Amino acid sequence: MSNIDELLSKAVDHKASDIHLKVGSAPIVRIDGELRRLDGYNPLRPADTQAYAEEMFPERAAREFEETGSTDFAYGRHDLGRFRATAFRQRGSMSLVLRRVVPGSQSFSELGLPKSMERIAAAKSGLVIVTGPSGSGKTTTMSSILDWINSNKGKAIITIEDPIEVLHPDKRSVVVQREVGVDTKDMATAIRAAMRHDTDVIMVSEISDADVARAAIDAAETGHLVVTSMRTSDPADTISRLISMFPESQQKVVRSQLASQIQAVISQILIEAGEVGQVLACEILTNNERAQEWILGGEESSFLVEVIKESGFHGMQTFDQALLNHVVGGSVGLDSVLPFVRNTHEVRAKALAAGIAV
Repeated sequence: MSNIDELLSKAVDHKASDIHLKVGSAPIVRIDGELRRLDGYNPLRPADTQAYAEEMFPERAAREFEETGSTDFAYGRHDLGRFRATAFRQRGSMSLVLRRVVPGSQSFSELGLPKSMERIAAAKSGLVIVTGPSGSGKTTTMSSILDWINSNKGKAIITIEDPIEVLHPDKRSVVVQREVGVDTKDMATAIRAAMRHDTDVIMVSEISDADVARAAIDAAETGHLVVTSMRTSDPADTISRLISMFPESQQKVVRSQLASQIQAVISQILIEAGEVGQVLACEILTNNERAQEWILGGEESSFLVEVIKESGFHGMQTFDQALLNHVVGGSVGLDSVLPFVRNTHEVRAKALAAGIAV
């Protein structure tokens, strides 16, 4: 059996984004969105995955895995780069999934994000929430936001991550990166500590519970720009999920806080696009009077979609608008985006009007 660095080196050579290590199967990699087995490897035995994990585990991860049966951690080597790793028990043996973190941060245009992202990143305070399912590029987008601030503004930035995934060297800004379980006890405690420092921007890797949500909202209200993520599907789902984290007696106050503090919700999905790999489509909510009205009133999500659809001047766009732009621009075919659109008839009609065969 090769060691973990040799296996990861081969995966990097194949330009793999993810590596799956599971007992009973040869190592599996994801290339351009498709899973395939690495040539030259036998099916892994329990001792193999255990040995791979022991090579990579930091002390905290080893302890957490022993106590709970799962753990998340970061693994890096100078010649390989960094990986976000998850270890978990599966049918009595250990499985590992590693995601490659591409070094450096890409620009908004390189990621396929709209020009309005610069206005969002330039905000002095408030909440910027990047959302989407696992594997939709939330970490990459947050890294891009931080890098834009770091490159264009003289700010004090603190990141609170579990684990640290992308390293941000100082540029125009000063960046301090703290890892949960290593540099701080938990996210909520670290956010409150950051509020007592001379800090302008706080990046929190994910809002996962009410304690973190409360600390993030408090930080935004006290004049900090908070950049974070949630595993939600769209802006309406994000706002609703945030509010539902709190007891009913507090929800009216939370609605009012979010209505004033939300700078943007960027919800994203990745679409398979043939030879070019994947393209990013995102729905963007920014803050205007109609968005505030929806947050305060809690109307149907369809109302917010209409607000986003009609507010391009404010930097907003719906998934359907983003997907149609990709089709018209030729980066992806109409059939590839139809499973993701809300209004199939309208997207087909607009594609036809733009000269796309339907």
